[in-house]
Amino acid sequence: MEHDHHHHHHHHHAEAAELASLRGIYWISIALNLTFVFVEAGIGLWKGSLGLLSDAGHNLSDVFSLILAMIAFRLAATQGSKKFTYGYRKGSILISLLNAVILLVAVGAILVESIHKLRHPASIDGGAVAWTAGIGIVVNGLTALLLMKHQKNDINTRGAFLHMAADTLVSVGVVISGIVIALTGWTVIDPIIGIVIAGVILVSTWNLLSESIRMSMDAVPESIDVDAVTQQMESVPGVHGIHHLHIWPISTTETALTAHVVVREGAEPEEVVHALKHTLGDLGIQHATLETERYDHPCADEASGCYKAEAH
Repeated sequence: MEHDHHHHHHHHHAEAAELASLRGIYWISIALNLTFVFVEAGIGLWKGSLGLLSDAGHNLSDVFSLILAMIAFRLAATQGSKKFTYGYRKGSILISLLNAVILLVAVGAILVESIHKLRHPASIDGGAVAWTAGIGIVVNGLTALLLMKHQKNDINTRGAFLHMAADTLVSVGVVISGIVIALTGWTVIDPIIGIVIAGVILVSTWNLLSESIRMSMDAVPESIDVDAVTQQMESVPGVHGIHHLHIWPISTTETALTAHVVVREGAEPEEVVHALKHTLGDLGIQHATLETERYDHPCADEASGCYKAEAH
């Protein structure tokens, strides 16, 4: 018991440190990108570049995406109430869905703009655009690097990471097209690179969108293997079998489970439940509600009704 206490205390301490680090990263990322929006808009007004002004508007949508991800981060930490017993944690899943939709809209905008440029080639102020895009690579790339470490554990952080990685790609594409145009005058390279980048973003966004939809429908999170969970639970001493197993996401970072546990003859249900919750915690399932049932040894199998339910 003392070992379990220290294990969970260490786990919660590490989790709190991770959340504090992520909160700081969000604030830094928002400040960096908002500053870049003002710089890009200022250069666009100075040079009279509609392209830079429209890109500043696009980058402002990224700031909005980061703010949404931070709101989701806050929602995931809310406490329950009489009306919302799990707090507003489910809202973090809805925000991940919204962020995925915003990314798809951004992809659509890039495609529309690229097709328009293919049909109506326009002269480009290579110097101003290339320098601004270079700043964009630094800002967006740095933000993506800051988010990269945390994006595996939270779908909203992954969405913010994809936004920033996508913008980094767009900025790289602008620099490459600017250099090619400056050297060859081949303006068609700009929309071609735009279409390629849109395709890359679309592939990444599709996974984010499908997972967000699945989570909003209470599907088992992709990080959880139901068969592995069942096998681990049945391997706990005193467990005869598991049935009526349900696993669903409470938020983008927390998972819940309910199950009926058939306890072997002679085993203490409370001890079995304690061991099971410890095992489930290690598997990334933070909230487990378990109902125990006694296994009546003389009976042949579950179908013969040999279990006596005991709530725990």
